[in-house]
Amino acid sequence: MDVRRRLRLFAVTIAVTPLVIGGCTAGQREAAKPGHGKAAAPSVTVTPADRTKDVPISAEVGAKVAHGKVTAVRLTDDKGVQVPAEPREDGSGWVPTRPLQNSRTYTAEVTATGGSGRTTTQKTTFTTMAKSTKPAVTTELYFTSNQTYGTAMPVVVAFDPPIPKEARADVQRRLFVKTDPPQPGAWSWESDGKQVEYRAPDHWKSGTKISVRSALQGLPIGKDAIGDADHSATSKIGRQVSLDIDNATKQMSVYQDGKLLRKVPVSMGKSSTPTSSGKMVIMEKFDRTTFDTRGSADPYVVDVDDAQRLTWGGEFIHSAPWSEGEQGFTNTSHGCTNVSAAAADWLMGVTHVGDLVTIKGTEVKLDQGNGFTAWNVSWDEFIKGSALPVPAGLKPTHVATPHPGAVAGGSAPAPAPSASGG
Repeated sequence: MDVRRRLRLFAVTIAVTPLVIGGCTAGQREAAKPGHGKAAAPSVTVTPADRTKDVPISAEVGAKVAHGKVTAVRLTDDKGVQVPAEPREDGSGWVPTRPLQNSRTYTAEVTATGGSGRTTTQKTTFTTMAKSTKPAVTTELYFTSNQTYGTAMPVVVAFDPPIPKEARADVQRRLFVKTDPPQPGAWSWESDGKQVEYRAPDHWKSGTKISVRSALQGLPIGKDAIGDADHSATSKIGRQVSLDIDNATKQMSVYQDGKLLRKVPVSMGKSSTPTSSGKMVIMEKFDRTTFDTRGSADPYVVDVDDAQRLTWGGEFIHSAPWSEGEQGFTNTSHGCTNVSAAAADWLMGVTHVGDLVTIKGTEVKLDQGNGFTAWNVSWDEFIKGSALPVPAGLKPTHVATPHPGAVAGGSAPAPAPSASGG
């Protein structure tokens, strides 16, 4: 069966594309305070341009100012109702907190104030496009509200069909992450365009509140597709937990806040179906699920308890009472990490989705993008995947920790998953 359809913990559907809006100087008014004489008034250019038609519902209000700065922005619909909007961090625009409506007229007023105190207000009116008939890019946001995630949890958005390179910057500009306390991060695209992940240079601090918005509804993507949904979510980061699994010793070391809690014997993938080595993240957890590999070279159907997904390809940590005699000594699985029934039950009470799992010493390396793989590369390698510039000062802290998995603080559609395991 398609286990991915059961991603109840954090899957939502979204979609994508770019926005082209022009400049305008219509409707500009100036006001001077007494006593300021010939001091230059600020100049304001607002987008969308005045009387523009067929504007995407993903439109935002943009403003360029000379001789001053923006001090007020007001957006209203054709019934006079104000539309809430939030400014971008760089001040380049104001993004409505919800998508605009199709075939409606909106009015934006932007006021700028100069150093002399003189103000200029520019007004622009535009009309949004009718509902598009273009196909939508289907997307899933793997982050939902009211969850407690592990300190290595990236924000992940997956796309089907994949996003071409030339459209990634436009899509990335419509993906927003806020953290409290502030821990700025960056987005990084997988090379095939099926997935983009966001993380900070270091693991999240426990207690961090993370708010995410994929503001993609109505966003044009190239000439051939359009975004289909707008979603947001807010959750928090729990205590630091990490799992280290060593094929040489056949042992799993479980750490909390850098301190060893317990060692657990494991049996991993046999040589014909090896477990992947690398840094991965727990993606989802099941009290009980079914592995169904019918149609593969090694077909079987088996029910398993206490299963925690690590890859799209079907690698899990799970209860395997049938291999307890081999755990700690011999690899017998189809790629999963087998533990005893008692250990699997204990782990389910310790871990969160988003906890880091590091596996080493196996015959194969983890493929980038096969799961939540944001930590499987260095920070410098990770930010090479951003479609937009990353601030030069955004770097890991390099603060020594008791254990590599301990939280260090810091500043911010994949392939269909296999149901295989074993």
